[in-house]
Amino acid sequence: MPVTSLADILKPAFEQRYGVPAINIVNDLTMENVLAGAVEARSPIIVQTSVKTVKTIGAHVLYAMWEAMTRGIEVPACLHLDHCPERQVISDCLAEGWNSVLFDASLLPVEENQRQTVEVVAEARRYGAHVEGEIESITGQEDGVGSDEESRQQTAEVTLTYLRETGVDVFAPAIGNAHGRYKRAPILDFQRVTDLVAAHPIPMALHGGSGLSNEQFQDLIARGCAKVNISTALKERFMQSSLAYLKEAEAADKWDPPSLFKVVAADIRDLTKGYAEVFGSAGKA
Repeated sequence: MPVTSLADILKPAFEQRYGVPAINIVNDLTMENVLAGAVEARSPIIVQTSVKTVKTIGAHVLYAMWEAMTRGIEVPACLHLDHCPERQVISDCLAEGWNSVLFDASLLPVEENQRQTVEVVAEARRYGAHVEGEIESITGQEDGVGSDEESRQQTAEVTLTYLRETGVDVFAPAIGNAHGRYKRAPILDFQRVTDLVAAHPIPMALHGGSGLSNEQFQDLIARGCAKVNISTALKERFMQSSLAYLKEAEAADKWDPPSLFKVVAADIRDLTKGYAEVFGSAGKA
């Protein structure tokens, strides 16, 4: 099955009310095994790259990895640029081949955010790509993007005007969610998702997924959150898995990198499969 557009992945998820894991990778090992986990789960998958990852590895190298790893893939897969406030990075990634981007202009005034998002949507359409929009900064920082200040919701009128005028394909609302690990149990505005979907029926993106309960995930997915972002949980699994193996290697004085890679790879596949089961996307591909 070839690489699939974001819209084609999310349309059945939104209609059938299951969530598609959108997992931020950090290198070749994590990209390969997020994809492998999705194949094992028979789940559609959205592989996400942060601006930091793009700049660290390079757009050309990242996309070459993506092309190699998705050649002949058996499940719908999409490559998404996550939380990008930099127009040039968006242009570079679209030109390279990314088929989905999140233009994060949430720190700008809404009017300017809306104006520039219209431009980004037009640019993406020229490549056959799709756009996720955001007008409210999700609390917390992710790979250096964002703010620790409490996010403020825009009014329904402002939000719906933004959605209608920009034509974004997916919207990421602030509902009390946060990036990173939650410092306290989040108080989520579930009703806001229901209201937005009823007024403007497009898929919603749930950010700050790492740390939510299965029940919270499933409630929000049932209301229209068809794209569910996971970043912190992957980073923690990647580093904790590596650390545990390295401690064992140190104790045994055995140093074999391929064995480390094998253990971490299995943990990343298991993480991906676990989220596919919770979100209801397992078996949908």
